[in-house]
Amino acid sequence: MTWHANLELNYTRADQRVVQRHVHNGPLRVLQSLYPEGDAVCHTVLVHPPGGLVGGDTLDIHIHADAGCHALITTPGATRFYRSTGATALQRCAIRLEAGARLEWLPLEALCYNECQADNQLRMDLAPGAEMLGWDLTAIGLPQAKLPFVRGVFSQHIEVPGAWLERARIDASDTRLLHSPLGLGGKHCIASLFLVSGTPMERARIDLALELARAQIDQQPDPHSAGVTSPDPRVVVLRTLTPLVEPAMQLLRAVRSAWRQALWRMPGENPRLWSM
Repeated sequence: MTWHANLELNYTRADQRVVQRHVHNGPLRVLQSLYPEGDAVCHTVLVHPPGGLVGGDTLDIHIHADAGCHALITTPGATRFYRSTGATALQRCAIRLEAGARLEWLPLEALCYNECQADNQLRMDLAPGAEMLGWDLTAIGLPQAKLPFVRGVFSQHIEVPGAWLERARIDASDTRLLHSPLGLGGKHCIASLFLVSGTPMERARIDLALELARAQIDQQPDPHSAGVTSPDPRVVVLRTLTPLVEPAMQLLRAVRSAWRQALWRMPGENPRLWSM
């Protein structure tokens, strides 16, 4: 049996409060919306009760934020791509932000189990003046559980139309990609953090984002495993390769906090859900 789930999230303003409304079909739900920062920022927690995707499953997420809204979206647990007998498991997320809106897209990591056939897609469309902070973390196999990724395929697509496009295909049989120093170098976690703007950013703003990220990278045990760049004036992206999820997550949280404080003049605290 396969699961097909759709979730449409819409953020609007009601007086001074950002209000979340949603429509869902299938096993993909909003667990709760919270306001730990006050009415101006809506924190939304998404849950997928089945706990993972198998071949043939599809999760479709559509997010829309009206002008001037600020939302933070996260999850209480990892997304799991389980073993497939041949069909692809697909997670697809499309984000649309209107002028002046802000979004933080901060799901926990995706775990690719051995023999999975997985496709993870993210598209971000931002109107002028909108901005978002987002990340993507993927663990290939579960080395600590002695469950390596020796068969299967993971594909990824991240896009800001007209500004940034990344595509990856990791086939477990491609040992050069997985183990070469020019590939993943035997590391199992691939992570990216991105700052995206609907309007080209001033050079000083880009430079500040780069400087803040590099300061955090320099504090890591292996600073050569990460780098940050601006492929387009609308995008700043940090990438890192680590043996496990935890060091990648630690770096991304630190840089996200620094960017939030310096670029948005907002507190850099993590959502309380992550410490539960």
